[in-house]
Amino acid sequence: MRIIRARDYEDMSRIAANLFFAQIVVKPGSVLGLATGSSVLGLYENLAASYESGDLDFSEVKTVNLDEYAGLDGKNDQSYRYYMDSNLFSRVNIKRENTHLPNGLAEDMAAECARYNSLIEGFCGVDIQLLGIGHNGHIGFNEPGDCFIKETHVVDLTESTIKANARLFADEKDVPRQAYTMGIQNIMQAKKIVLCVSGSQKAEILREVLYGDVTPQVPGSVLQLHPDLTVVADEEALGGSDRV
Repeated sequence: MRIIRARDYEDMSRIAANLFFAQIVVKPGSVLGLATGSSVLGLYENLAASYESGDLDFSEVKTVNLDEYAGLDGKNDQSYRYYMDSNLFSRVNIKRENTHLPNGLAEDMAAECARYNSLIEGFCGVDIQLLGIGHNGHIGFNEPGDCFIKETHVVDLTESTIKANARLFADEKDVPRQAYTMGIQNIMQAKKIVLCVSGSQKAEILREVLYGDVTPQVPGSVLQLHPDLTVVADEEALGGSDRV
């Protein structure tokens, strides 16, 4: 595990973006595992700026996203397809057919999970996986539970996750109650993982993730077992730990 202490959110975003920048430069056809949410928005701003300045080329890059809400069309402004299109894909020269998320409107959920697993396997591994963590320690939408679920699956979102995401919707009742997510095995098979964490509200859970017991009750704790994990966190997020 490597921990990089950033000054603040902007510094965290720049440092994390540089890791993805280097990956793409070294391997132009990289498979990027991507995430959504406020923690990684600044990273995408930095990557888009690098493309706009002519320093980065996405023409051979392929992407797979961690998750997508069940029941939302990709044109819905709260879907993760919409988030990715708006914040990265439409701003760089990536081919749309090389960008992949679960289909939130799939009629057969089990078949959609199988399709997405096959897609990931077909890439022979994700080169670098981006992650954030939820307040309850979830990664992707792998919520606290009794076991680590290995592959892509549909999850019932916990009340804490629904409340955390409600700020993005007009009303809490509009937040989907289910989502597709990569499983823990999908995530852990990535060659490299970059975990971005910002803010004092994440300090306690970050300490549990990095130094607590490895348990499905804190899904992110499994990252302790990954051979190439880089944590990029700002001062406020790391303030809860006296070990870094």
